[in-house]
Amino acid sequence: MQIECVAPTRSQVGEGAVWDDHAQVLWWVDIPAGLIYRYDPATGINHTIDYGEPVGCLALREAGGLVLATKSGFWFFDPETGARRPIFDPEAHLTDSRFNDGTTDSRGRFWAGTMKDGGTPEALGTFYCLDTDLSVRPWRSGIYTTNGLAFSPDGRTMYFSDSNKGVRTIWRADYDPGTGTPGEPEVFFDTNAVAGRPDGGTVDADGCYWQAGIDGWALYRISPEGELLMEVEMPVERPSRPMWGGENLDVLYVTSLGVGLTEGRAQPEAGSLFAVTGLGVKGLPQVRFGG
Repeated sequence: MQIECVAPTRSQVGEGAVWDDHAQVLWWVDIPAGLIYRYDPATGINHTIDYGEPVGCLALREAGGLVLATKSGFWFFDPETGARRPIFDPEAHLTDSRFNDGTTDSRGRFWAGTMKDGGTPEALGTFYCLDTDLSVRPWRSGIYTTNGLAFSPDGRTMYFSDSNKGVRTIWRADYDPGTGTPGEPEVFFDTNAVAGRPDGGTVDADGCYWQAGIDGWALYRISPEGELLMEVEMPVERPSRPMWGGENLDVLYVTSLGVGLTEGRAQPEAGSLFAVTGLGVKGLPQVRFGG
């Protein structure tokens, strides 16, 4: 196994990694800085787009371009022309909230969650589903830090988490791909058993869930039954989002945070993008938003 820093950005909150299997590039963001990155492993260039407001997460769009979940709601964005079109802001009435983590389901819906933006943590976050007809519906509220959204290979299990230090739990729920409706959640993994709290997550081709263990210097591979199978030590304290990429989907890209670090521990690459190779595991292509 090898871990390489491939984009030394020193981002504040590197997050939202999504692999484009057509263009063979990785999209990711620096949330509070409002930066959208496009990393091309063929050239090593990490292109930067200044979006101008916090961007929590994104998804590729079947019709071209991106769909974003930002400080001001859901948007369509064309990174080539800069054109943007609003879809809907479900929390326009909440001035101190923003979107955080998100992903697509097997039918091309975009799921994303909100959280309180700064200050004392409060359980104000909600998970929303942006359907392919552009309707938006809330699902589960009362979350401190919405995170960890991912779906099993068959699309019938939904994973999500709350990163808050007093919660630090990953849940799973049965999921109906036909209607986009989750069932009643149950605890999947209590991260008090490991050093890192749950941040972003993804699923590999074997159906195992990969958790970025923020504050734990590690990634964790967890079986569908909730058993810890592997721990990968990272050179940074706050890894934030794993995502499979590469021509064979066997490279695990990992974003990280460059803020909130423990003093006295050297980590000059904190906030950068990493590539983990040699894991012997492959991922799945990311479904594009169908709207």
